[in-house]
Amino acid sequence: MRTPDETSFVSLRSGHRICVDRYGPPISATSEVVLLVNGGPGLPCDYLRDAHVSLVDHGFTVIAYDQLGCGRSDRPTDASLWTLDRYVDELAQLCAMLELPRVQLLGHSWGTWLGTEFCLRHPQRVKSYIAADGACDIPHLVQELQRLRSALGSETATMMIRREAEGTIDHPEYQAAITLLNYRHVCRLEHWPESLQRSLANWNMGPYVTMQGPNEFTYTGNMKDWNRLPAMHAIDVPCLVIAGQYDELTPACARKIHDALPNSRLAIFHHSSHMPFYEEPTAYFDVLIPFLNGQCAKAVHPPSAR
Repeated sequence: MRTPDETSFVSLRSGHRICVDRYGPPISATSEVVLLVNGGPGLPCDYLRDAHVSLVDHGFTVIAYDQLGCGRSDRPTDASLWTLDRYVDELAQLCAMLELPRVQLLGHSWGTWLGTEFCLRHPQRVKSYIAADGACDIPHLVQELQRLRSALGSETATMMIRREAEGTIDHPEYQAAITLLNYRHVCRLEHWPESLQRSLANWNMGPYVTMQGPNEFTYTGNMKDWNRLPAMHAIDVPCLVIAGQYDELTPACARKIHDALPNSRLAIFHHSSHMPFYEEPTAYFDVLIPFLNGQCAKAVHPPSAR
């Protein structure tokens, strides 16, 4: 595991502190900054940070942070804090306090919800946007997840619906179905990377349940009706939309994001699920690094990507 060049704590206006890692040289007005916004919510940044620190070797400064409520950041228990509005404001405060130049923002999973909202509200802060393994229309995502669940067979799908209605999702048969879905659609590697296991072991379920639901395939939280596709035409910076062929946030979700953006490229990784940076790292970085270097800056829905 690569050691950060600097780890610091940023104090928010609320008085809470969040932990920030910087890899690469100190920030200046000319820095090329990749800002990582990880999934969750409530998931420490380890899994996304450790997978992307190699970008330093390509001339980028990499910033990763533990969002409030997870990892090394403060962990308040006030459920009213777990809203998209507050997380967007937290990210804006972070950019201002670190005096970041316009960033290349990489949001993964829930990070695409936060990243998309940040791009819409703070466009002056963003140079380019990577929406990795995400969805911006949660009702459509729920339909896609029902399709993935149904592939387990009608008996298993019926059992899952019944146990969710009964409130008995801790039952071993329900948890076995979730484990199978995770290995099909979250990470298809036989042995999950240590940094991913570390993040999962330290997951704060408070923000997660409040905003999403009890697991990756059930949406009951305060984000369940969120849909920003109609507004995304306003995000006019170069964008890269990423998904794995077997992603829990499916290629259909990625295509909706791609179609909503005026200046985007779509990349589907055919041997990956939700973690192409671990499942297909060579192919993934062969797409990501040229994008970050600006080679896709003028591509507006290139025909080869549709």
